[in-house]
Amino acid sequence: MPQATWNGAVIAESDDTVVVEGNHYFPRESLDATHFSASTTTSRCFWKGTANYLNVVVDGETNADAAWFYETPSPAASKIQGRVAFWKGVQVT
Repeated sequence: MPQATWNGAVIAESDDTVVVEGNHYFPRESLDATHFSASTTTSRCFWKGTANYLNVVVDGETNADAAWFYETPSPAASKIQGRVAFWKGVQVT
């Protein structure tokens, strides 16, 4: 079962991930909400739409903008709606 970990903590786990461009998108409900805080960062992907970010927080350390999601993805990326992906040192195994 795919797991996302950072700083020694499992922050997400699900056997229902969707892989797009090499990134596992986890269902939002599979995240351990105690390890996330809101971010105001956004970016734009030409084919997926506008990405929003979350900070990952473990043991008082913050990995800023280490998770992202598309609140309203384009029709071409609809399969990742309601899902979150990771980077910036978050390990997905």
